[in-house]
Amino acid sequence: MKMLLLLLVLLLTPAWAEDPATGPSHVPEWGKSAVWYQIFPERFRDGDPANNPTRESLEMQFPTIDTWRITPWTADYYVRDDWEQAIGDDFYESGVFHRRYGGDLQGVIDKLDYLEELGITAIKFNPVFYGHSQHKYDGNSFHHIDPYFGPDPEGDLEIIRNGGETADPATWQWTAADKLFLDLIKQAHARGIKVVIDGVFNHTGRDFFAFRDIRINGENSPYVDWFTIQSFDDPATRRNELRYTGWAGFFTLPEFRNNDDDTDLHPEVKEYIFNATRRWMDPDGDGDPSDGIDGWRLDVAEEVPDQFWRDWNELVFSINPQAITIPEVWTNAADYLRRTGFSAAMNYYAFAMPVKAYLIDNSIKVSRFAELLNERRDQFPADVQLALWNLTDSHDTDRLASMIVNRSPSGDYRNQEKFDYDEGSFNSPRNNDGYEVRKPDEEERAIQRLITLFQVTYVGAPMFYYGVEAGIWGGDDPDCRKPMPWPDLTMEIEQADPLGRERPADDPNFDPTMHAFFRDAIALHREHAAFQTPEFEVLAAEDEQNVFVYRRGAGEDARVVALNRSGETQTITLTAPVSEVAFVSSGSVGEVTLAADDGARQLTLPPFTGAVLQ
Repeated sequence: MKMLLLLLVLLLTPAWAEDPATGPSHVPEWGKSAVWYQIFPERFRDGDPANNPTRESLEMQFPTIDTWRITPWTADYYVRDDWEQAIGDDFYESGVFHRRYGGDLQGVIDKLDYLEELGITAIKFNPVFYGHSQHKYDGNSFHHIDPYFGPDPEGDLEIIRNGGETADPATWQWTAADKLFLDLIKQAHARGIKVVIDGVFNHTGRDFFAFRDIRINGENSPYVDWFTIQSFDDPATRRNELRYTGWAGFFTLPEFRNNDDDTDLHPEVKEYIFNATRRWMDPDGDGDPSDGIDGWRLDVAEEVPDQFWRDWNELVFSINPQAITIPEVWTNAADYLRRTGFSAAMNYYAFAMPVKAYLIDNSIKVSRFAELLNERRDQFPADVQLALWNLTDSHDTDRLASMIVNRSPSGDYRNQEKFDYDEGSFNSPRNNDGYEVRKPDEEERAIQRLITLFQVTYVGAPMFYYGVEAGIWGGDDPDCRKPMPWPDLTMEIEQADPLGRERPADDPNFDPTMHAFFRDAIALHREHAAFQTPEFEVLAAEDEQNVFVYRRGAGEDARVVALNRSGETQTITLTAPVSEVAFVSSGSVGEVTLAADDGARQLTLPPFTGAVLQ
């Protein structure tokens, strides 16, 4: 009877429900412990002012307001332009989301040397496809780059609108922006930098070619089954009766329709996405993917049926077996990866949230932090662990520096499971009038460096959001999307406040000291073999002293990392065979002492300081 039950269990167990230590994965070698840099194109660098967006390029064009203009890159972020004030009085609801600063692909190309010198090995782009918004998650095409990211917006728009293109890839042309993006890929690859782009395959913008056709031709459109339409417009009336399902209820984001049994996307939608995938992974179609992108990050992946992703991942890895695919998952992603075939995931649950609770807020004991790390990491196979994107912030959250300024040491969270990570009612002045927008002070910067040291020495692939190395701070969207400060630009002192509160005047210019720290920390990650392995062992989690010590690697390559999260100097005893301080988060090795003591070592760490020992 027991044998029969065991046989039934084996037969009924899903194919993906394998031991996480031995389960299959699609992790390329280059993706293991890669150093990622997330670029929000519209705010990274304006390399070609001649292609800047126009008012007509916006989703909402404000026809009664003729003063709209590109927002000056170096302006005080919280100072509102005349056109914004004409819309209304509220900073967040009256204009800021309709700002454009003019970032483009040429700006990225111009700064590839900067990224290479920083130590970046892979770029993750926010969406680059044609869309009206500043974030481009409202794609109007998946086979064309946004014209305003390229050198000839008017020419590109003419091709997109009047070039006779359909869902058939045989009709697709290459615009100037498309070609410039391919050149960017070529130049990045020449520097040893991989390129991954955002795929938003759940929804589109209202000017997406198929939905635009529905708006024009109604129920006679050949694309009528691509979306869920409740009612069509009646051209005989002045009112627009077109009603459809939009993502999260947003009318600007029409949602793709599933197949009849909801197990996959609609077959015609699926075919289009597959064709667009082929276009960017092997642009010339010769079977050699070296001229294409190196992978994808997938937005709101869990809202698309699993079967689509299984088939899509199979397609991606058939085109380029060394590609990487990363879904946006905010909860435990282990089982989801096994079900869908993705390479790894954005590591919010197993990295960012524990970091928020302990290293940022200091609201949980260090022993609990160690437990969370091990419990959540160990659910993934070893090679997947190395490819997880270990991020602290992104375009969807407040900036790390501002998380620290507004930290919650009491642990009185609204969302206990997430430790209020990206808690919308708290992480921005838009919803919380107590949220501070000031620059971090020296102690807060020390905590930031401590967190970054952990980020580059923990298991996984550290991911940095553009500008963190330059000192940028800011609350949640839109304040996390400020224009990048560059050494050759002079930013205005930031002294305005979005709610009209009193605040200190802060210098937002490029921070060379912070940049130097990030460059050295990234070099530490890349140059030491210990940080490229899955080996991780907690050596000490001292609750009373608030010190965390762990070992990475094994044998001669092993390194020991010690983090003092307390506000006081701490001395701990180490039995690990270490004899030298190799790196200190403050930048001053002399601040940390390592002394022999009867066969052991006494390590003394200043407040909010971490060290790497060898």
